[in-house]
Amino acid sequence: MHTENIITSGKPITAASKALILVHGRGASATDILSLANWFPVDDFALLAPQATNHSWYPQSFLAPPAQNEPWLSSALDLLKKMTDGLQQQGIAREHIYFMGFSQGACLTLEFIARNAARYGGAVAFTGGLIGDQVYPENYTGTFAGMPVFIGSSNPDFHVPVQRVHESTALLQAMGAHVTEKIYDDMGHTIIEDEIRLANELIFS
Repeated sequence: MHTENIITSGKPITAASKALILVHGRGASATDILSLANWFPVDDFALLAPQATNHSWYPQSFLAPPAQNEPWLSSALDLLKKMTDGLQQQGIAREHIYFMGFSQGACLTLEFIARNAARYGGAVAFTGGLIGDQVYPENYTGTFAGMPVFIGSSNPDFHVPVQRVHESTALLQAMGAHVTEKIYDDMGHTIIEDEIRLANELIFS
């Protein structure tokens, strides 16, 4: 299960007009993912990065049947919900809340926004897809009302099959998101400059 350990940076929430929630990957840390913000124009943002217990949001592959990743998956999703609700309670409008994740953090980010669809500011998923042995449309309700989403991934990627990326894009689009998907040949399990450029143009411009 997860602690309420959230690392913050950027502007204090009380002084910020926008917020960015950054979700780290398996084996990484909140501090690691916070450093990504250096590549984005987020000087006026409050930056928040939750830290997973033992550096992992859930134990199995994101392609495992969801029950095999419980109760950790529900706990992680609940933490993001509490963070999002808390930001709004502190005066940051929902449409000014942004999300960014890498790998396991990208999967968790996409799963969270799909289960809690609304017009947030935008979302960036660096190598990720919706969670489960298959996509379960019944888990997802609501509309994104044109919210921009960027998903970048590699073909192939050892952890994230391209087919799941395509399926995730299709579902988010059906829910009203404006999704830009970019698949890079043999990129490796990493984040590259072109992804950062596109995320800047599509989400933060």
